[in-house]
This record gives sequence, structure tokens and C-alpha cells, in this order.
Amino acid sequence: MSRDNLDIFCSNSNEQLERVYVESGVKAGFPAPSGDEISQSLDLNKVLVQHPAATFYARVVGNSMIDAGVEEGDLLVIDRSLTPQNGSMAVCFIDGEFTLKFINLDEKEHGVIWLHPANEAYPPIKVTPDNDFVVWGIVSYTIKCRIKK
Repeated sequence: MSRDNLDIFCSNSNEQLERVYVESGVKAGFPAPSGDEISQSLDLNKVLVQHPAATFYARVVGNSMIDAGVEEGDLLVIDRSLTPQNGSMAVCFIDGEFTLKFINLDEKEHGVIWLHPANEAYPPIKVTPDNDFVVWGIVSYTIKCRIKK
């Protein structure tokens, strides 16, 4: 059974993560004049964290979710207070290991949950009552990061 591992970090919402915010947006076409557009700051905790006591961050290790745009080195914002829904991208704890997968609850009443990767090189994981399993948290945001080599 192939799984990705995650490095998990606590959220600290007591500190403000204020950064300069370009209110008019950044043009993806022709360059636009700059200067006046920078008019306020943005607190990333207020934007990304709805439930501070239940929010954690994790760095992705592995490539089982690459076809969903989640790549090794990306940061996940994980909210443990959210209720898992069918199709949620979730951090799951199964048989002593963390893994990031889409959850399929369609067969839950039959005692089976499926964890689906977003990479054809990895098989889905069948979760039965025999597994030590918990949906640890739901991914609310993915922050793209470049790995320095």
C-alpha cells in the first residue's frame, strides 16, 4: 500500500501574518504601472484560517496527488473542524501513517471507505473496519511552493 507522508505544523494565529497587498491585482497580461495600487496590508491568518484552534499546516511529501495540482513541497492548510464530505481532499491517518487523498464515502454504510489518489501510478486504498483509520482533517487551501534544489 503506497502512501505519502506529511510534515505537520501547528498554526499560530496569535501572530499576525500581515503582508503587502496589491488591491488592484497583478496583471497576467501586459505590465501595468505600479505604486498607487499598494494601499493596504493583508493578514494571511484572517484569509486562510477560519478555525484557528483546529487549523494546522503540512508540507506535502510525495506525488500521489499531482493530477489534482498538489505537488511535493506544497503547503496544505488543514482544518480539523470541518466535516468530511464525499470527494473532500483529506489528510487521513491509517494504520500508523498519514496520507493525503480524496475520500469516497459512498460505501460507508457497507463498512468501506475508499481513499483515492490523483495519480494513476497509485492504487486506491480500501479502508475497512479492520484498519486503524481516522480522517484527521480536511484540506481547505493548497499553497504552491517551489522546492529549492
